[in-house]
Amino acid sequence: MGTLEYNSSRPPIEVDDSTLAHLKIVIGTKLRRHESFMMTWLPDEKNPSGRLTIWMHPSIPLVLAFDDSTMPIIDPKRIERMMENLNARGELVLDQLG
Repeated sequence: MGTLEYNSSRPPIEVDDSTLAHLKIVIGTKLRRHESFMMTWLPDEKNPSGRLTIWMHPSIPLVLAFDDSTMPIIDPKRIERMMENLNARGELVLDQLG
């Protein structure tokens, strides 16, 4: 289980390493193009407080921490689906990734 830490203003988001590797590509692609977007997720089961949404912007620090030193295998179709959904909605919804 890796983590995504954004702007250090909230506790890190826990994400499995495979999903995190795919997020790294999708988020990196959008931010490299200077394209901002929203990202939404459900908080962890220990502290359920509804949905959380952040505004992803190239100027805000982002840290992706993987538990395993070996990068997971990337599924190009998954990246394509994630990018299509993000571009269609303007929002990346973590609990709808797959």
